[in-house]
Amino acid sequence: MQEINNYPKFTADMKKTHTILIPSMLEFHMALFEAVLKLEGYKVEIMKNEGPSVVEEGLKYVHNDTCYPALLVIGQFIDNLNHRKDLDKVVLLITQTGGGCRASNYIHLLRKALVKAGYGFIPVVSLNASNLEKDSGFSLNLSLLKKIVTAMTYGDTIMYLYNKTRSYEVNKGESKKLATSIIEDLKQQFTSNKGVSFFQMKKNIRNIAKSFDNIKLDLSHAKPKVGIVGEIYVKYAPLGNNHLEEFLVSQGAEVMVPGLYGFILYCLYNSIYDYKFYKGSKLKMDVSKLIISYLRRREKVMIESIAKTKFTPMQYFSHTKDLSNGVLSHGTKMGEGWLLTAEMMELIETNYENIVCTQPFGCLPNHICGKGVMKKIKSIHPNSNIVAIDYDPSATRVNQENRIKLMLSIARERIKEDEKANL
Repeated sequence: MQEINNYPKFTADMKKTHTILIPSMLEFHMALFEAVLKLEGYKVEIMKNEGPSVVEEGLKYVHNDTCYPALLVIGQFIDNLNHRKDLDKVVLLITQTGGGCRASNYIHLLRKALVKAGYGFIPVVSLNASNLEKDSGFSLNLSLLKKIVTAMTYGDTIMYLYNKTRSYEVNKGESKKLATSIIEDLKQQFTSNKGVSFFQMKKNIRNIAKSFDNIKLDLSHAKPKVGIVGEIYVKYAPLGNNHLEEFLVSQGAEVMVPGLYGFILYCLYNSIYDYKFYKGSKLKMDVSKLIISYLRRREKVMIESIAKTKFTPMQYFSHTKDLSNGVLSHGTKMGEGWLLTAEMMELIETNYENIVCTQPFGCLPNHICGKGVMKKIKSIHPNSNIVAIDYDPSATRVNQENRIKLMLSIARERIKEDEKANL
């Protein structure tokens, strides 16, 4: 047991001297999370390195039967370290779910890989809400959590509105330019200790919605509306899904990706279902209910602000979660579990009936809760057009994109049929 715990620790003294490296995932969210962590006194860097060398390093130090996101994240870390000179001043941060998903073991795989690569002296920080790695100098205090939630609220709002406008903008690049400008403004507000309180956040969200509402759009031609669901990393990270969103937009589609709020609320609701189905902790359930109430107040701000624009807002998660009823039990909660089913049902209900279900090859929860429920979903929604795409080192990008193109061709045919029927 002593050998297992004998790894380099991130101590409180390292906060001012060491740079924390974080894997990239959600572009807008990560930029804001980085700003929030810097406000708390941490030196932070979101890794941007991509390319074949990331996969090669991952395959070198992680078995190819291991979850693809783990292989990519560890590969990105090692590849980044290979090109740095400040190795004695860096720390790696990785998340742990604490559940039955293989993601709970990423940190152990990473530490093992670091030793093999000659970087065993570099500390690894665990970011988790499951009381793991208690000896770390990195702490999630209430002040930091509040700021992270605020950043997540901004991130979800910007991502949603960006996806609503990017495929229809008259002036190409205007949506991205606006999103980047808003993020820079929010970062400046954070630096001045503004934009975090509920009322400041509410004002900012309303202004963000109005700004996107002012973008001139060309809605004269119907486009295939495509939703993306799946395992959290390959759903959100361009590195994990071969820049899926950009590919879909390049093919003339409108893209919708459910926000991070859904995943966080899913995890919190699981504490309630743990108590209901598996005799879990009542205290954990009660705490989760309080946090859900806190998040729902902020979720309401997003939805009501967007509802005042020309855009249809996202659904309340309390509605989304119930959409899986009759398809998959809420007791099915490993990995993305019932969330996968609920998000597909929500996307179809909001007219995104063309869906790409992204899943790491061999990810059992995703194959059961995603691919496994497609037949049932299609029996409820016959017009649903769902394709499951596996992401793996051996899966070729060309094959993935060809399967998505086939899904899009079906979507375009249906648009033509609808247009003929309305003549």
